[in-house]
Amino acid sequence: MRHIIDVMELLEGAEITASEVKDFLLSRGIEENEISFEEIREEKGSTLFVKIILQGSTRVAPTLGIIGRLGGMGARPQAVGFVSDADGAIAALASAAKLGVMRKKGDPLAGDVILTTHLCPDAPTIPHDPVPFMDSPVSMATMNTYEVVEAMDAVLSIDSTKGNRVINHKGFAISPTIKDGYILRVSEDLLDIMQNVTGKLPVVFPVTTQDITPYGNEVYHLNSILQPATATSAPVVGVALTAEIPVPGCATGANQVTDLEAAARFAVETAKAFTSGRCSFFDEDEFQRLLARYGTMERHKSLGK
Repeated sequence: MRHIIDVMELLEGAEITASEVKDFLLSRGIEENEISFEEIREEKGSTLFVKIILQGSTRVAPTLGIIGRLGGMGARPQAVGFVSDADGAIAALASAAKLGVMRKKGDPLAGDVILTTHLCPDAPTIPHDPVPFMDSPVSMATMNTYEVVEAMDAVLSIDSTKGNRVINHKGFAISPTIKDGYILRVSEDLLDIMQNVTGKLPVVFPVTTQDITPYGNEVYHLNSILQPATATSAPVVGVALTAEIPVPGCATGANQVTDLEAAARFAVETAKAFTSGRCSFFDEDEFQRLLARYGTMERHKSLGK
């Protein structure tokens, strides 16, 4: 909870600089050589990409990727303050802070954790049904380029997913595992972690074929939470910050601190389990049987014909 609040205080403003974010991360025990920034400007504006490679205690353990997915943290000048869409960046950076403090206190993880997100306080908005979405100052391809890292052996994609009428649950929900164009069964290991973290029955949100295809193909997407799956062969699971009613991505005052804390704690617990070999995102043998019977579905990772 402290890390969530500290990150929100750090990021909530009309301007955010790499030096401010770097100083914050250094104070949490993350090394300078583990932090990198890249400011990218495109036609709709600019944003600051952040990448943190938190090194584990062994070089042979698997690497988890945690992506804070969003369009923008703010919609200035139309709106003042955080928008609902900022959830992904808040949760990812708070997870990094917690993992850094753990390591500083003598509890490093076995494997690396790579955390990426981007910070934009003045992103545009776009129409969407049933409520408006936040747009991004850069393209989805650009976001995948800077946020999806080849070294990630599995990916958690954290994103505000409140602008819909199909989840209807306040808190967070996870997706089935997405890999190479297939929607696979939900990971039992992740369900265990989720119910331990929340103390409640786990919640899984519905995923359609449209949701795992790239933006730009003129079909409906729930949101961008599963877009990293179009840019990697690693298994991807969405961690959606959710609400009981549709909340616009550009709505302010909609960031629920307790829900963000639970989602970040889920990410940290998954990092502990995955990097130590105690958590699987999918069944490799079953996936190979699917490929043998039905062939590749990687065309779903492309724009198609």
